[in-house]
Amino acid sequence: MEYLSVKQFAEKFNVSERTARNYCASGKIDGAYLVGKSWNVPADTVLPGRKKKAKTSPLLTALQEQQVGKVKGGIYHRVQIDLTYNSNHIEGSRLTHDQTRYIFETNTIGITDEAVNVDDIIETANHFRCIDLIIESAGAMLTESFIKQLHLMLKSGTSDSRKTWFAVGDYKRLPNEVGGVETAAPSDVPAK
Repeated sequence: MEYLSVKQFAEKFNVSERTARNYCASGKIDGAYLVGKSWNVPADTVLPGRKKKAKTSPLLTALQEQQVGKVKGGIYHRVQIDLTYNSNHIEGSRLTHDQTRYIFETNTIGITDEAVNVDDIIETANHFRCIDLIIESAGAMLTESFIKQLHLMLKSGTSDSRKTWFAVGDYKRLPNEVGGVETAAPSDVPAK
């Protein structure tokens, strides 16, 4: 078997000699052995993979700290209100931005001249809980089970939860339509 010196290994993989010696000393290169003060590295060795340090996003850190501290007016507060308002509005909620804010801040709806759909209120409160769960689970793998858990949390207590075809926390049992465009058949959803 052919062997390389630390210098040759370092040049071959464009790493420093110190890094190459550290790979040898820490056992990251199979078959490398020490003769006196010099390492012999098998010529067919590949560059060991580097461990990537898990970096926590500064945004995620701020969201988590503000969530725990119940900070008013910060990014967590803003995300809860704006994301919930916009998401629910896309789905047809008639709540105003201010009403969404009142629900988050005071657990009230605010004074209104119009009738307010109870489902909109329940879904808004549930949406806040979903965002909390997403922030708390940010490091976990996104799975089908987690998405279903969010759906269950979002729709619990709404009139949809009393419809057997809606299947809260699971796939709908009837075809869905978005903007006049057909979507996948319910039986095809898990595979897609």
